[in-house]
Amino acid sequence: AELLPSEQDGPVVVTVNAAGELFIDVGEGKNEPVDPDTLQQRVAAVLRNKPKTPIMIRGDSRVDYGRVVEAMVLVQAGGAPSVGLITEPPEAR
Repeated sequence: AELLPSEQDGPVVVTVNAAGELFIDVGEGKNEPVDPDTLQQRVAAVLRNKPKTPIMIRGDSRVDYGRVVEAMVLVQAGGAPSVGLITEPPEAR
């Protein structure tokens, strides 16, 4: 049973929160952290169905950048030819 929609509109977003936990906005439990294997499997499943789906990563500003890089490596291992980063402008002071 395939639990990912075959007609995903727009990019798939992987989020790394402040605690370094990984989330992906497809599949079951979108608000639940996933382990590295699950992240890689879900990315691979999306790309099997729609190979041109953009994969974006949003990293919390407080998380170690190395954790964001780890997420990028996992996404690429899942078959993504490129990975985009979602950035937020610095808050006005």
